[in-house]
Parts: sequence; C-alpha cells; structure tokens
Amino acid sequence: MITNKNCTVLYIGVTNNLERRVYEHIQKINKGFTSKYNCNKLVWYEEYSTVKEAISREKQLKNWQRNWKNQLIEKKNPEWNDLSEKWFI
Repeated sequence: MITNKNCTVLYIGVTNNLERRVYEHIQKINKGFTSKYNCNKLVWYEEYSTVKEAISREKQLKNWQRNWKNQLIEKKNPEWNDLSEKWFI
C-alpha cells in the first residue's frame, strides 16, 4: 500500500518487483491515481509465492473499509513510516 505525505489516500496494487514499482510511483512515471494524488510513500506490503495469490489478496484488500486497512498498516507500521525510504539513497 502506498499513500501520500498526509496519509489521506491509499493505493493498493500488485507487482513482481516492488522496488522498481515504488520508484515508478515516486517518479510519477505512469500517469494515474498515484501521480494524481502524490502517492509515493510505501507503508505496507505483503509477499506471495504466486501471482494468483497476490491478485486475490489485492482484490480482498480493495474491498476492505478504510479503517480495516489502517489497522492492518498500524499493526506493523504504527508510525506510518515510509518503508522504502532508504532504498533510493
């Protein structure tokens, strides 16, 4: 899950290369939701063995209420820190 500076929006997606995909969001390479709402802060991710599992989880999370997503993030990232902060130094 990626959010903006103020944590007011959440983007959920699937990728086979998280570091590359986060970089694309930060650089606004692909125009769309994340570039429109300045989503560039990785606050949560999960890893799966298969694409099928990952897509199934993505669909599940997209149907969750916002407060459920917040609770999920806050279990492992209570401060909503950018988990990719040191990737691109």
